[in-house]
Amino acid sequence: MTIGAFARLSRLSAKALRRYDELGLLEPALVDPVNGYRYYDPAQARTARLVAWLRRIGMPLARITEVIALDDGAAAAAIRVYWARVEAETAARRDLAAFLIDQLSTEEAMTQVGTLGIRYAARTETGAVRETNQDAAYAGARLLAVADGFGAGGARASTAAIEALKPLARGAVPAAELLNLLHDAAEQAARAVRDAVAVRDAVAGSDGSGTPDESGTTLTALMWTGAQLGLVHIGDSRAYLLRDGELFRITHDHSLVQSMIDDGSLTEEEAASHPQRALLLKVLGGGGPAGSGPDLDVRDARPGDRYLLCSDGLSAVVAGTELARVLAGADGPGTAVRELLALAAAAGAPDNVACAVADVVAL
Repeated sequence: MTIGAFARLSRLSAKALRRYDELGLLEPALVDPVNGYRYYDPAQARTARLVAWLRRIGMPLARITEVIALDDGAAAAAIRVYWARVEAETAARRDLAAFLIDQLSTEEAMTQVGTLGIRYAARTETGAVRETNQDAAYAGARLLAVADGFGAGGARASTAAIEALKPLARGAVPAAELLNLLHDAAEQAARAVRDAVAVRDAVAGSDGSGTPDESGTTLTALMWTGAQLGLVHIGDSRAYLLRDGELFRITHDHSLVQSMIDDGSLTEEEAASHPQRALLLKVLGGGGPAGSGPDLDVRDARPGDRYLLCSDGLSAVVAGTELARVLAGADGPGTAVRELLALAAAAGAPDNVACAVADVVAL
């Protein structure tokens, strides 16, 4: 049928259809070689409407091209994953906006001098099943971090991510500059991981011992200013806050199962045994399921707060109630780390385990 007839059938304008053709999203069934008139198959109307709907929710053109090539079930899953990511990123931007409003609203917030400090401990173990340890953990006076590497270059990637943050966390940072520091830290970590993975891949491809693989890492880190904590987070390692005896998870997993939990298609209990529970939507790395950059956030600290950062080698096998019990009862960060690793070991330690704990104390 003609483009005009097809426009009426699909409830789209001829201009929109021509635009979709130019973008490669919906090509006509036939183009007259003489006059260039476009003709469409009536069966294309459903695809045309789907393209229009996906454009309205802001899906990028490259992603739309992938989605419309899928069957209905797979397309629905892809849209679900995309929208969960949009909501998570919107929430992160909302938190940053709130921080900026606070900083710009009062001079006191912009010039606040830190009067708090932290006590800290960190440790990582291979576990009972893995042959090598690709997790990394670090705790220092101004930085707390864990990273969970994957792929043949995973150990190199996780170490590189944390090492890249250390120079940025050596000096005191004014609260007003913390967002800029976090942005720089995220970019530096991403570059370091890409370089580390590239080195490994170059060796694998040049000596005939292997082929380049998709390696990368998660990263969850807290940077300390003396009054506030800046959070950098990507992947499914986690950060928790124990405050007034209650445990809060302050990061959002960038994983397929988390996106399904977010949209209500999966429960927390079902997610624990889902066959794709390890599939990540955002990572630092040179390949694999990489998405947009890390989440950035700024949090006010209080005396008595206790923070836990851990890889999924702990959070995937130890219930939140048990994490809360140990964190609430331990007499210090070192004791908490030892007891948490013991819980992972008691649960079989099927993966590498990394954790770091910090207590906020008045100076």
